Amino acid sequence: MNDEKEKLEKIAQRIDELLSVLKNISEDVIDLSKSVKLVLGTKTTLSSPLVSEVKTVDKNKSIEQVRMIFPKNLEKLLEFNEKTEYILIKPKQFLGSDYFAKIASIARELGGEYISAGRDSHFRVPKN
Repeated sequence: MNDEKEKLEKIAQRIDELLSVLKNISEDVIDLSKSVKLVLGTKTTLSSPLVSEVKTVDKNKSIEQVRMIFPKNLEKLLEFNEKTEYILIKPKQFLGSDYFAKIASIARELGGEYISAGRDSHFRVPKN
């Protein structure tokens, strides 16, 4: 009986691990879908257990729309500021080559660019 209980506990633990992995994959796919739809200027009407509200994306990007494009692990490394013509995205810390490449790729998909200015380096994403 003890052996069976241990096996069931291990199975339950493994199921929890799989659910966590599936949740992460689902969140990444949702972020990717939002990015593609924002670039295309189409509406995002995503409904899933992980998304509790429907987001609408139009051609004029807001700071929140740009922020939600970035995966959570990258978003926490960035500071977002809204300017008249663009959204300014500034790293809070040194990004390293992997994070920098991912952020630069997303910024380019949104029509943005990287501005190299030493400590004031940042990404600019146009609002229109």
